[in-house]
Amino acid sequence: MEFIDYYKVLGVDKSASQEDIRKAYRKLARKHHPDLNPNDKEAHKKFQQINEANEVLSDPEKRKKYDEYGKDWQHAEQFEQARQSQQRPRGFESGTFSGDFGNSEFSDFFTSMFGDMGGGGFRGRQTKFRGEDYHAELQLNLSDVYKTHQQVLTVNGKNIRITIPAGVENGQQIKIKGYGGEGINGGPNGDLYLTFHVMNKTNFKRNGNDLYADVDLDLYTAVLGGDFTVDTLDGKVKLTVKPETQNGTKVRLKGKGFPVYKKEGEFGDLIITFQITIPTNLTARQKELFEQLAKSSS
Repeated sequence: MEFIDYYKVLGVDKSASQEDIRKAYRKLARKHHPDLNPNDKEAHKKFQQINEANEVLSDPEKRKKYDEYGKDWQHAEQFEQARQSQQRPRGFESGTFSGDFGNSEFSDFFTSMFGDMGGGGFRGRQTKFRGEDYHAELQLNLSDVYKTHQQVLTVNGKNIRITIPAGVENGQQIKIKGYGGEGINGGPNGDLYLTFHVMNKTNFKRNGNDLYADVDLDLYTAVLGGDFTVDTLDGKVKLTVKPETQNGTKVRLKGKGFPVYKKEGEFGDLIITFQITIPTNLTARQKELFEQLAKSSS
């Protein structure tokens, strides 16, 4: 069962009040309602996740279990019963833990917490506990995630080399299996959940896979047209400016935007908005020419 961060789904912090959760749910439910997005499968999936998140976080008891047990919160009571059985007197070890193990989801949960019980019963001293999951954050610049690259992280004194795919989003989380806390009594290690914080120190604004930038264009080129060079995250690009280009004109450069996550060779677009600059510190001769131009146009 894949872990879904309900707080992230609703866009609220773990410290959010019930009122904050209610407001966030109403806003997102209206936005992603299937009736407003009849042909959008992603919106339908998102709507289901929003309802699921609200169902858990709006209920104080369910929220408490979710905060402690994550994706396995529905089995919290079984886990507590099993854990208490491990704290019973030594003479109790000869007994077996009984329960309904036919439910595959419950079995997966139980195995993740205690390991394989073997033989239909388990003894306190042989119980295998899964290690704790770790959560970490990694700050990156927008230019860093333009290309796939590797970084070395240090977790509990161990160096982990990870590959960061191009196009990761701010706030995106990935799971690195087995790099959490060590298991107990030979149980499996926990996982490491890494959240990316992508800072933007560039002149570009990112919206999904598209980039946006305002570019100054001199008056002469705007009026007469000509070649003009603009910056992209992948170098400079020369484009042709049409004569009589107006202030605020937008130009879309196909494939010069941000890389699409885990789709090598696919990029968004770069949308340039021209901001025409008025010349300053004109010479007497330049002013005279502008005056002549103004008279001729009138």
